[in-house]
Amino acid sequence: MNVFRERPDGLLSSAKQRPSPNQDERPPGCEIDLLVIHNISLPPGKFGGPWIDDLFLNRLRSEQHPYFAEIAALRVSSHLLIRRDGESIQYVPLHHRAWHAGESCFSGRERCNDNSIGIELEGTDEQPYTDAQYTALVEVTREIMARYPAITPNRITGHADISPGRKTDPGPAFDWERYRRMLLECRPDQA
Repeated sequence: MNVFRERPDGLLSSAKQRPSPNQDERPPGCEIDLLVIHNISLPPGKFGGPWIDDLFLNRLRSEQHPYFAEIAALRVSSHLLIRRDGESIQYVPLHHRAWHAGESCFSGRERCNDNSIGIELEGTDEQPYTDAQYTALVEVTREIMARYPAITPNRITGHADISPGRKTDPGPAFDWERYRRMLLECRPDQA
C-alpha cells in the first residue's frame, strides 16, 4: 500500500507539515501540469539541521553562517522537501503556488510557478542522492501524477531545464534514468 496519500486540503498525510508563508493562490483556471525537481543544501554542501526549514519559513538569520547573508532576505518555498533519509516535509499545499521556480520557461510557457509543483531534494549537483530519496521521490511523484494526470513523465523536469544558465539543479548527480525506471516499475500493490 502506498504510504503517501493526499488529503482534500492538498496535503500529503505522511509528510510532516511546516506551512510556509511563501505561497499564494494559482491564477484562475491554471492547470497543474508540471513537476520540477530541485536540490538544496544549507549551508552549501551540508546536510541536516534546521536551515532549509528556516529559509522556507522566513526564519533564516544572516549571522548564523556567512552564506546566509546572501539569502536570508529571500522569500522562497517549495511544495515538498525530501531529506537524505527519505523524510518528506511539505511547506505548501499542492493546489497552491509555491515560490520555487523563479524566472522560468517550459514548452514556451513562462512563470512555471503558476502551473507546477516543486520538489526539493536535500543534496548538491555533485553528490549522489540516496536510495531513500529516490524511493520517496518515486512514491510522491506517483501520488502527484494520480491527482494531477496532466503531469506525465515528459512533464517532469529539472530546475536547470526551466531556468537554463541561471540554475543547475538537480545537477549531474541526479540519476534521471534510475528515477524514470523506478517510476515506471510495477509497484508491489499492483502485482
